[in-house]
Amino acid sequence: MPLGRKRARSPSPATLKAPLLPSPAGGSTSTAASPQKSKKIKLLDTYTTESPFPDFPHPTATEAKEVHAILASHHPNHSSQRQLPSTSNNSAQTCGGVPNVIESLIGTILSQNTSSRNSTAAKRNLDAAFGRCDFGAMASAPRSAVVEAIKSGGLANKKAATIQKLLASVKAKHGDYSLQHLAHPGVSDDDVMKELVSYDGVGPKTASCVLLFCLGRDSFAVDTHVFRLSKLLGWVPPKADRVLAQAHLDLRIPGELKYGLHVLMITHGRLCSGCKNQGKGACPLKAYLKDRKGVKGEEVEIMVHEADEQVKEEIG
Repeated sequence: MPLGRKRARSPSPATLKAPLLPSPAGGSTSTAASPQKSKKIKLLDTYTTESPFPDFPHPTATEAKEVHAILASHHPNHSSQRQLPSTSNNSAQTCGGVPNVIESLIGTILSQNTSSRNSTAAKRNLDAAFGRCDFGAMASAPRSAVVEAIKSGGLANKKAATIQKLLASVKAKHGDYSLQHLAHPGVSDDDVMKELVSYDGVGPKTASCVLLFCLGRDSFAVDTHVFRLSKLLGWVPPKADRVLAQAHLDLRIPGELKYGLHVLMITHGRLCSGCKNQGKGACPLKAYLKDRKGVKGEEVEIMVHEADEQVKEEIG
């Protein structure tokens, strides 16, 4: 039986059949289910209660606790205690740690494939240009204006399109620019995930961040840092990609550790040079593999290299 919180299965959401909508950039935006969207929802349905690697026994609850304790000791100035979402937060800097669900989504989208400093600046400029949480203004603005506002975050054309399509789809489905119904405690984690990933450009990792940092749910988001360290620790099989790794780890890691481990693994992935890019320096996770798992030093260095290569292959 999986070690993490068992998620109750819920019915699949009906395929969206809204008419074509005029897009902010001209042309039309369809809310019909795309093949990519159907694939995302099918993956969630398939791995709601069973891991994609049901015979892979790692991480155990003990292993998750050990790594959490090691990283918490190594990074004492980076709190792994759950932080409440706050309106004073910049959602691009806090992995979506704000109470408004759409703002959390936008902040998480802006944080993709860039530094925290750049994404924070992009969100600040977006708020200055259109007003914080004035989603109607963002949705109706010329695409070029949104691109200009968020250009400091990189991939501005793609992210602007994702944000405006998201807002148009939410308005078409719910009649308003709001997803606050997802914050209701009666809405299950699975239903939140399925609603969020039904929008183009929102994948399981982004949806998981909203669950974790905006809604205060126990979810384990797998970004590049978490993915690489999970590979190094042997917590997922070599063939696992990020989506399948997240499905597996969300079921294996105890719920009470998900927030802390996510934060600490990202912190460690950013700060430690000894366990990335074939680093030869000290790293508490390499010491853990040697001392507690009996892995030889040269084997650990090979594992570091292999984890790097697998992540490079995954992100292209």
